[in-house]
Amino acid sequence: MKIGIAADHGGFELKEKLKPQIEKLGFELTDFGAGAYEASDDYPDFAIPLAKAVGAKKIERGIVLCGSGVGACFTVNKVKGVRAALLTETYSAHQGVEHDDMNIICIGGRVVGDQLAWEIVQSFLQANYSGEERHERRLAKVKELEKEQ
Repeated sequence: MKIGIAADHGGFELKEKLKPQIEKLGFELTDFGAGAYEASDDYPDFAIPLAKAVGAKKIERGIVLCGSGVGACFTVNKVKGVRAALLTETYSAHQGVEHDDMNIICIGGRVVGDQLAWEIVQSFLQANYSGEERHERRLAKVKELEKEQ
């Protein structure tokens, strides 16, 4: 599975810790930046390219980190085809994929500790969309809304 990761200064340290762990699980990982810590950088500069890659299906899932995760989350959700959530626990990380075909998770690098972040990422990456009729029906309604915009 192709995975993308991105972070601004608020999530940069956590991103750098997560990258080797993700690669160790055998995922193909693309880093959308930041390439170095820069205290004045802006999360949209990294979150948007990742979200566009997910929306275009160039990568299957994405992980975006900023200080709180909030700004990154509302930014990526503006991109057609993205279904992202701000996560602070593992249940929603897998349930969001299984029921809602969530394809990006957002984590606050200043909010979630390293170990919990890794557990969230693992839950997200190891989950599979169920494709059940009720979930397909709901997802179709979301996709219809995207067409209106």
